[in-house]
Amino acid sequence: MLKLFLPSEYVKNVYHITPAALKERGVKGIITDLDNTLIEWDRPSATPQLIQWFKEMQDAGIKVTIVSNNNEKRVRSFSDPLQIPFIYKARKPMGKAFRRALKAMQLKPEEVVVVGDQLLTDVLGGNRMGLHTILVVPVAQSDGFITRFNRKIERRIMSNLKRQGLIQWEE
Repeated sequence: MLKLFLPSEYVKNVYHITPAALKERGVKGIITDLDNTLIEWDRPSATPQLIQWFKEMQDAGIKVTIVSNNNEKRVRSFSDPLQIPFIYKARKPMGKAFRRALKAMQLKPEEVVVVGDQLLTDVLGGNRMGLHTILVVPVAQSDGFITRFNRKIERRIMSNLKRQGLIQWEE
């Protein structure tokens, strides 16, 4: 049970995820969270560095879909200017939004990675679907109300994973 919360990989931020490394593993698509994964939860739009990261993925032929538990207005206002497909009110870790994203990208689970900053939503949801999961450090030190609650639970899960020797990285 605890292994469902164990990410396949852990990186500092999305910029450590390169098209070359993904392509080498046969990855053709990314399902990514939005808030505190790509940008701060209270930042309305993409940074120049993030826009460049999206361009590099696109140039390499890697499809990106944003899957967020946030509302349509928030996700659309970020995604539309970048012309990135998105799913809002995803209800992660439930599988429906992940399945929708796979279908929309027309990719198989083994061709897709899930990138996110939360064990309870992104990693658990991706792992339940059999997807390769990449946990990133949250880009902001602050969180919305529900996420603050989730982080408390995540700290306990992380300490259990460490105690069992399942993770070796430092937070």
